[in-house]
Amino acid sequence: MTGGFERLRLSVEGRVARVTLARPEVRNAFDDALIGELTRAFGVRAAESAARVVVLAGEGPSFCAGADIHWMRQAGTYTREENERDAERMARMLRAIDACPKPVVALAQGAAIGGGVGLVAAADIAIAAEGTVFSLAEVKLGILPAVISPYALRAIGARNARNLFLTGERFDAREALRVGLVHEVVPAEELEAAGRRKVDALLSSGPEAVGAAKALIEKVTGLTPDEAMPMTVRAISERRASAEAREGLSAFLEKRRPSWSQAAEKKKGEAS
Repeated sequence: MTGGFERLRLSVEGRVARVTLARPEVRNAFDDALIGELTRAFGVRAAESAARVVVLAGEGPSFCAGADIHWMRQAGTYTREENERDAERMARMLRAIDACPKPVVALAQGAAIGGGVGLVAAADIAIAAEGTVFSLAEVKLGILPAVISPYALRAIGARNARNLFLTGERFDAREALRVGLVHEVVPAEELEAAGRRKVDALLSSGPEAVGAAKALIEKVTGLTPDEAMPMTVRAISERRASAEAREGLSAFLEKRRPSWSQAAEKKKGEAS
């Protein structure tokens, strides 16, 4: 147990927080306790920490096998109201990951099934190891990928969803890359190194700008250019006047690294 958690580990090293699902004996499958811990980890702990990036990973051979079958069997005995409360907890957990003010990098290996796909889709950036198997298999059990659908649809689009939601077929990491569920596929032994490269890229960018860019994407998505114009004009004018922007421009003109990149490098050196 770490920091009051039993089903995951949360650690912060320098500017990087790491949330690791820690139920390898059941392939990191969800139950109500893990859902609650993930909500708390992303909703409070990661947001309040000094970290600038959060890495989401799974312990053992699989990233996340979806819902724990024993938990699902129990849910079959719930009333409609109990099932709605249960589903809402899952929805709030995914939203906590999606709305985390820090960028979230998911590292998937082995298998990401059902809700595991939801975790990958809710992250800002996802990297998969070659050989990882994905599936939106809910229809095989007579249920739906309903709660994860906003994040999966955003990642893969409606046309790909019609294929994958309706068939429940398994697909590999290369197909996950093709449909947009993940951003990069690497050999399994290079997964952590690929994650570190992505983290380093995030740490080299202005932390306030990264957070503002993440918020901007959510606000502008779905708007027409005319609808978005007042918001985007205001956003860039505020950023240009910020201390972070002044430091970034000065560093560029002076051919030096900006202060936030230097701080991240210093923390990295201390950790090593």
